[in-house]
Amino acid sequence: MRVFSKLKLLLLVIVTFAFVLLLSPAALAQCSMCRSALAGSNNAFFIRNFNIGVLVLLIPPVTIFCSIFVALRRYKANDDEDQGDQTS
Repeated sequence: MRVFSKLKLLLLVIVTFAFVLLLSPAALAQCSMCRSALAGSNNAFFIRNFNIGVLVLLIPPVTIFCSIFVALRRYKANDDEDQGDQTS
């Protein structure tokens, strides 16, 4: 039962991420200075690569942020198990 809930949560996260990524063109946005500099460029290949670069630079902070939450959740689950053992 616990595995099913984890799979359900993982599926929810994947669907939410896909929904945000596909339906939000602003997800590929840059700061206003970068956008204005790229607006004058007619090189679509450069603009596409710049947008991909912005997304690549987003990966490390998101990974660190998620890792902190996973560590805190595991710590809390471990702490809850320890408290359950003490009451028995």
